[in-house]
Amino acid sequence: MGKKKIILTGGAGFIGSCFLWKLNREGIDNVIVVDNLGTSEKWRNLTGKRFLEYIQKDDFLELLEGSVNINVSTIVHLGACSSTVLTDAAYYIKNNYEYSKTLARWAEANKVKFIYASSAATYGDGELGYDDSDRSTRMLRPLNMYGYSKQLFDLWVLNNKLDKVATGIKFFNVFGPNEYHKGEMMSVICKKFTQASRDGRIELFKSYRYDYKDGGQKRDFIYVKDVIDVLFYFLEHPERSGIFNLGSGAARSWNDLAGAMFSALGKPPDIKYIDMPEPIRPNYQYFTQAKMDKLRKTGYRKKFTAFEEAVKDYTGYLKNNRYL
Repeated sequence: MGKKKIILTGGAGFIGSCFLWKLNREGIDNVIVVDNLGTSEKWRNLTGKRFLEYIQKDDFLELLEGSVNINVSTIVHLGACSSTVLTDAAYYIKNNYEYSKTLARWAEANKVKFIYASSAATYGDGELGYDDSDRSTRMLRPLNMYGYSKQLFDLWVLNNKLDKVATGIKFFNVFGPNEYHKGEMMSVICKKFTQASRDGRIELFKSYRYDYKDGGQKRDFIYVKDVIDVLFYFLEHPERSGIFNLGSGAARSWNDLAGAMFSALGKPPDIKYIDMPEPIRPNYQYFTQAKMDKLRKTGYRKKFTAFEEAVKDYTGYLKNNRYL
């Protein structure tokens, strides 16, 4: 039968292509990359990387539904629609929920490890905290359809007791190389880099809550290099299962982020606060911070990159327009 393969959906995307880079660095290239390249530039994320073959998403579904034995050990399912502003609920359901169920059922039937991407967007406004226990997961109320599509699948996993064999990862605010194709969904560092380096100024949203100053809204930022280390840990430990937060565990403000970027560029901070678009104001998250105890209890011990160090490292990639 030969060496078992790894299926990596979303393998040309941001986190997926970085994880492929990590696999290659670990000497692993028996990977089937699945994605939907469309008209974006994300194909560039695959250049220079080693993998067995590339399959378009729709062709891959037909392959699975045909019950073809492709000798797989693990599915790492990172492919999804990650936009938080689309209004087509049916599109989210098809791409983020039904597609994920199809892969999970196939993995279960074929005794294949299933690792998948959930999201911190499932936590909504954070009123119920950021606890990744099963009990807390069942109570969450997301603020947008993207978060709800991820929540639906998390609940489906729990209700079908697949959390005993599957591993879900609730990504918080991930930033780093290979996100350049994401348009408005890029991190603030990526979106504002040219402006900051050329003009020495960036724009951040004003606050519309009295308890947060302009630019004082906080996120749990985590560097993509830390994310792929955690994904690799679960790949190496298929016996670890459940739904886990993946953030740094420390909330930092947008002002902190801007300050770290200006510092990396050797420029004094210059921030202009602009009006937040009205459509996103009602669903805007003012604070996220991952509770990380559950991941640590699995035995994961590696420290996450310090915030300022991560921003500096990423700024270096942006300066040189390099990909992982």
